[in-house]
Amino acid sequence: MTESEIPKEYNANEVEEKWMEKWNLSMYHFNWGEDTRPQYIIDTPPPYPTGNFHIGNALNWCYIDYIARYKRMRGYNVMFPQGWDCHGLPTEVKVEEIHGITKNQVPRAEFRRMCRELTAGNIEKMRKTMLRLGFSVDWSNEFVTMEPSYFVKTQKSFVRMYNDGHIYHEDHPVNWCPRCETAIAFAEVEYESRQTKLNFVHFDKVDIATTRPELMAACVAVAVNPKDERYSQHIGKEITVPIFGQKVTLIADEAVEPEFGTGAVMICTFGDKQDVRWWVKYGLPLVKALDKQGRMTKAAGKYEGMTLAECREAVIADLKAAGFLYDQKSLEQNVGLCWRCDTPIEILSEPQWFVKINHEGILKAADEIKWYPEYMKVRLQNWTGTMEWDWCISRQRIFATPIPIWYCKKCGEVMIAEESWLPIDPNENTPKKACACGSTEFEPETDVLDTWMDSSITALHVSGWESEHELRLPSQIRPQGHDIIRTWAFYTILRSLALEGKRPWDSIVINGMVLGPDGHKMSKSLGNVISPEEVTTQYSADAFRQWGAVGGSTGSDVMFRWKDVVSASRFLQKMWSIYRFSMSHLKDFEPADAENFSLNSLHTIDRWLLSKLNRLVETATKELDDYQFDSTFKAIRGFAWEILADNYLELVKGRLYGEDPEGRKAAQYVLYTTTRTLSLLLAPFIPFFAEEMYSRFSEESVHTQAWPVVDESLISEEAEAAGEMIKEITGEVRRYKSDLGMALNAPLKKIEIYNAEIDTGDIAGATNSEVGLMAGAPSFEYVPVEVKPNMGFLGPRFRKEAGAVVKALQAEDPAAIEAQAASGKITVTVNGEAVEIEPEAVEVRKEVISGGREVDVLDVKGAVVLIVR
Repeated sequence: MTESEIPKEYNANEVEEKWMEKWNLSMYHFNWGEDTRPQYIIDTPPPYPTGNFHIGNALNWCYIDYIARYKRMRGYNVMFPQGWDCHGLPTEVKVEEIHGITKNQVPRAEFRRMCRELTAGNIEKMRKTMLRLGFSVDWSNEFVTMEPSYFVKTQKSFVRMYNDGHIYHEDHPVNWCPRCETAIAFAEVEYESRQTKLNFVHFDKVDIATTRPELMAACVAVAVNPKDERYSQHIGKEITVPIFGQKVTLIADEAVEPEFGTGAVMICTFGDKQDVRWWVKYGLPLVKALDKQGRMTKAAGKYEGMTLAECREAVIADLKAAGFLYDQKSLEQNVGLCWRCDTPIEILSEPQWFVKINHEGILKAADEIKWYPEYMKVRLQNWTGTMEWDWCISRQRIFATPIPIWYCKKCGEVMIAEESWLPIDPNENTPKKACACGSTEFEPETDVLDTWMDSSITALHVSGWESEHELRLPSQIRPQGHDIIRTWAFYTILRSLALEGKRPWDSIVINGMVLGPDGHKMSKSLGNVISPEEVTTQYSADAFRQWGAVGGSTGSDVMFRWKDVVSASRFLQKMWSIYRFSMSHLKDFEPADAENFSLNSLHTIDRWLLSKLNRLVETATKELDDYQFDSTFKAIRGFAWEILADNYLELVKGRLYGEDPEGRKAAQYVLYTTTRTLSLLLAPFIPFFAEEMYSRFSEESVHTQAWPVVDESLISEEAEAAGEMIKEITGEVRRYKSDLGMALNAPLKKIEIYNAEIDTGDIAGATNSEVGLMAGAPSFEYVPVEVKPNMGFLGPRFRKEAGAVVKALQAEDPAAIEAQAASGKITVTVNGEAVEIEPEAVEVRKEVISGGREVDVLDVKGAVVLIVR
């Protein structure tokens, strides 16, 4: 083989930068045309373009890249597209912060321009990080949700779902964030345990307990449990609400817990989800005491204009002053917060757009999808089972896909855009036809679509929906985090069913979250955030990717620890040493030599290694088919370090440096095959390193090569058993030398091996000694050669006389002392007197004599190894 100079140390950054420049990224492009290969379309998560491709993103993309690279090598036509989910609150909030404005202080079009400008710059930054990490993205299938070429599909999906009856417009209670001034879906509500006060208040016939006294103006009923005898005489009667004075009815409902508080509760519009249920069930009136900015309305009387916190404080003070508030107790409460700004959400009744939830269809589709790991499916099932309200898809923001709707000023009818008009912004364009009533004057819909309406059609988009290509749904896999199962996974299944009647993907693989080095979720406030760039700068992209592979199994959270990256970097150096040594012995070995090599020339240890190698290929293939990245990489690393480096290379050095051309050629063949195979096995995980390895085998890229195929004929238990014996004997002899302080290449007089049928040539080479395979069993005897007194025993007993006793023992014949010890007592003469000593006071050292020679005996898995000294 021709060999360019291989440096002693592996320079990761130099190698990685070289291949970043050299790689032709078109080798990762999906072929939309006729292709004999089976398709493998990945429904890649489109991240928010924050400009910071954080470590959680990076872990997710590592998983995707392992899959994409592996599947290409397995012969699939792979699409690994990259999308950018541009719309939504994070971008708007950042723009407001950067420009020191609110969204309402500049024209809509200007605000959208600011958002697009920020987003485009952030995308560019994140693209660079992704390229630096070696992700094999198909950039020819990149999509950006803020571009008309993408959001036209979001609008088309809206129009079709509206026309098919999946979408409706209704005044309905929704979760509302007063800070962001928009509705949010239940899936976007996060919960946190907070301390509050439970207030005990006298009403005129009952006492109630409430955590929301500020909503008493919106009290429309009081409820008790029908089995609660304390209040049975008042059920159905009117009760006056203190301070505010409205009369409400006392109703009986089994949902009330008699043990909580006083057993009587206010029903307000709306304090929580339970209030909404009761409001619907009993047809109660609607009192809007809170506005969209989180301030009290006219319905609150003298408290109008106050914030919720101000109103609560004022109402409590007034209740106390009037003698209505008689007790307060601390209470821990699960509070719903806005996912973006952590403001407690409220429930307001507003006209909004909703998508109907198809519970049965979603659960059926979830069962048709293969989940990795399987238990993650339960999260989707549980969420689907608890969905009481339809999905609220309208948002009172600006930077998002416009809802293609107008309202007729004359008759109020909805005018929905026709597909041929799309993409369109109703705030900038009018309908291209008159209303059914003849009017041409319209009011545009100013609400925009939830950003999940964009991202929940990614599976459709990447599969060619509404494009010049035929639809290839379902895609093959959705990789995503477990934190967005209830949003992205749930909504994507819902949309694919509604629009095409099909599941979105065949499989879904779930990754966990990345925890900081302290074991906590990464956050700026904790100061435990690590960026991928920090790791690549200090170590390398391949070291980072290795951490991602071995950090944990799919679905589980992964802790980032610098020591794991250091360990990964050390493996790269170790693998480089293995590679460098192997290539130094392959200078005169060509690919044609490998093709023409006769396997009959292999030695036992060669067959042992090739059997282990093929088992590794078998294991890696099976594990990667199940997306078990951690166990796959650990198996590869273990083989390279322990089996190949620590054992095989040591065993074949004799042949590689020796005079036997046939034995050397066999070792070269094994090194060539093993090193080349390892470069292929490593390619999905550490693509830069693998490319550098493979570059000395071929001018083609390792990433265009086929995955190794198992050669069943080379897997042999017999060869492995014989090889293990050779390995173990050699290892024991090397340990023997080390224990005696000998150099490992120092020759021994002779090594004789009994009770083993093995090839001894490689043992001789590895031990630099003559090795004989002997028939029968060895004959040897143990000859006592030295008496070793035990001073720990003799000192305390004989005190001053101990020295004389030791001299007397050492003067005796060791064989005689051994014979006396066997009889139970030892007698020696000290200063003319006989002294009896217990056998445990001495140790008799023996030498092994075989055929008149002094030998040492090693027992290795039933084989007897004699070392002649």
